[in-house]
Amino acid sequence: MQTVTAVAHRGDPYRFRENTIDSLRSALDRGADAVELDVRLTRDGVPVLLHDDTLLRLWELDRPLGTLSAEEVRGLTAGGVPTLAEALAATGGSRVMVDLCGRVDGRMVDRVMDAVRQSGADERVYYCAGPEAMLAVRAADPAAEIALTWTTLAPPRPALLAAIRPRWLNYRFSLLSRELAARVRRDGYLLSVWTPDTRRSMSRLLDLSVDSITTNRVDVLHALRNGGSPGLR
Repeated sequence: MQTVTAVAHRGDPYRFRENTIDSLRSALDRGADAVELDVRLTRDGVPVLLHDDTLLRLWELDRPLGTLSAEEVRGLTAGGVPTLAEALAATGGSRVMVDLCGRVDGRMVDRVMDAVRQSGADERVYYCAGPEAMLAVRAADPAAEIALTWTTLAPPRPALLAAIRPRWLNYRFSLLSRELAARVRRDGYLLSVWTPDTRRSMSRLLDLSVDSITTNRVDVLHALRNGGSPGLR
């Protein structure tokens, strides 16, 4: 049996709207070891779950999140956009990968980490995004667990790795080769990938013995990891 961590990308978005409480709970019910969720700040600095910078794609409201208070967001979406605190409460003791979206600065990192601490979730939350965001996370918390998202085949500079001190290197799955996987392991990092959604892609990654796979089809990954062969429906 593979020991790969099955991470649900924005919950279970093929069954429920992404980044909602129902989506997160469904993913955990269907075998996810962890959930990945996207966080942005409202105008009044409340961390909420939303990937895009507006409510248009998911909620059919062409309103930028950064111009709205948390209460306005709640009213416009009938409570559909949860706060980070609500999401952490809904995921119980499960692992949570927090993807910091948009412009990440010290204020955002402080608000996100405050929500994590107040929820008592420090030990189960880890953070992912590109170098600038992860430098801000590391500056705010020397002990934070970090998955550095990397989008090119060129390796991260040693000085950058020394500054961020990630536990994971997080690659788009299409970049991954046996050689790249070997290099990441040789350098002492755990290897995570995102976001394969077909059995063929997942099987290739399992064959490469990656440590974590983030997918929109976590039930398919869960079954493959445990010897099953579900359809993609």
